[in-house]
Amino acid sequence: MAAKLTQDEHLTYGMISARTRQRMVDRLREKGISDPRVLRAMREVPRHLFVDQALATRAYDDVSLPIGHGQTISQPLTVARMTEALLDGRTTGAGRILEIGTGCGYQTAVLLKTGAEVFSIERLANILDQARQNLRAAKLTHARLVHGDGHFGLAAAAPFDGIIMTAAARHIPQALVEQLAEGGRMIMPIGEEEQHLWLLEKTPQGLQKNRLDPVKFVPLLSGYD
Repeated sequence: MAAKLTQDEHLTYGMISARTRQRMVDRLREKGISDPRVLRAMREVPRHLFVDQALATRAYDDVSLPIGHGQTISQPLTVARMTEALLDGRTTGAGRILEIGTGCGYQTAVLLKTGAEVFSIERLANILDQARQNLRAAKLTHARLVHGDGHFGLAAAAPFDGIIMTAAARHIPQALVEQLAEGGRMIMPIGEEEQHLWLLEKTPQGLQKNRLDPVKFVPLLSGYD
């Protein structure tokens, strides 16, 4: 579990983040991120609250970082690209989003800052507890976090305008396709040794698939602990 910062340490890292967050956003813009909702969310979410205290000074570097239990927080560029792809073309709000793999809660926080209604599933209870604490520290407590197996989605809250998966699946889970609203988008990494992001859109003609960037994510596992 990420070590908690003292009040003085929060102030110190907050001062650092005030400078470094804008530099991170400038780098994202240089790499092609252009949606103002995404850039604003990336600027406003304090990423240093979602990593271990020992790694806080690296929180705004464009790297993934370990969060314990064999899990990682994705690099900022990956978070921004996935969020932008999910929201592309949606001008009336981010809508209802299902996140598969809460992790430390950082992607959850970015989605919340875009105005999305977020439901997030995590299979590891310890990691989910950590995410709750991190989101509380960031004063973002209105996501609905669920302990469960992401392969099955969350039928009780469906349909979803968007689904985002932060672990690599071997195939597209059929339950998630069924829970995606018509016109909705799903972005997810697929593959084992070689992985790519895939953007899927549910249309009246069927599921449209578009392969995006090569990526490296932890695998999507079945069951929950």
